[in-house]
Amino acid sequence: MKIKISDHPTFNKEWDKKENEEKTKKMLKKIGRLQNKMYAQNKFSILLVLQGIDASGKDGITKGLVKYCNPLGIKIFSFKKPTENEYAHDFLWRVHQVVPRKGELQVFIRSHYEDILVPTVEKFIPSDVIEKRYEVINDFERLLETNGTKVLKFYLNVSKEAQKERLIERIELKEKHWKHKDGDWDTREKFDEYLGVYERILNTCNVIPWHIVPADKNWQKLYAVAEVVLKTLEDLDLKWPELVSERFNTQNKPE
Repeated sequence: MKIKISDHPTFNKEWDKKENEEKTKKMLKKIGRLQNKMYAQNKFSILLVLQGIDASGKDGITKGLVKYCNPLGIKIFSFKKPTENEYAHDFLWRVHQVVPRKGELQVFIRSHYEDILVPTVEKFIPSDVIEKRYEVINDFERLLETNGTKVLKFYLNVSKEAQKERLIERIELKEKHWKHKDGDWDTREKFDEYLGVYERILNTCNVIPWHIVPADKNWQKLYAVAEVVLKTLEDLDLKWPELVSERFNTQNKPE
C-alpha cells in the first residue's frame, strides 16, 4: 500500500500526555540498561536514522533518547552539506565511514537521504543520477543489516504550522538563536516540494521500513521513537559476556 504522509497525523489526539510521559521515562531507563548491555556484548549495533523537515525536532529526540545511556556506546553524527573531498567520492562514502561499529548505538541527525532530498528539490544534480540512488540506498541498508546492525528509520511528521512556531522561537528566544538559519525560511517556501520527495523516499527506500512519527509535540515524538527502540533492543539476543581471564574464574575469586 502506498504511503501518503497526509494520512498520518502530526499530533495524536488519542494519547494522554501525563500517561505517555510516565511510560516514556520508564522506557528510556530500560533503553539505557539494554544499550549498556549491547555495548558490553559487542555483537550487535543499532543505527537510528532521523529525517524530517527543518525544525521537526531531530536534535530534541536525540537528547531525550540517550538520557540514561552509557555515553561510551553512543555516537551521534549530523550530516551537513558535503565538503569538496566528500563530493569527490561516491555519495555514500562519507556515510559508510560513520556507521556504528558493533556494540554502538549510532544516531544520524539527517542522513544519506539528504543526498536524494536536497538535490531533487534544488535541482543541482541530474535526475537520472538521483534516480539510481534509491536502489543504492536499499542495497546499503541491506548490507548494514547483514552485518548485525539494526537500521531504524524515523520520519518526524511535523505540520507547517508547528514548524513556523519553532522557527519563530529561534528568532525570539535568546537561548535558541544558535539554531536559526536564514536558509530555513527559504526551504519553508518549498515545504510541499520537500514533502513530495519525502513521500517518494518513504515508498521507494523501504527495504527497511519507515516509522512515521507525530512530531508537533515533543512528548509524542519521544514516546513513539522510544517505543520502537526499546522493542528492538528487547528483541536482540543480548547477553552479558562471560568472564575472560587466565587468572580467575567464577569459582576462583580473588581473596
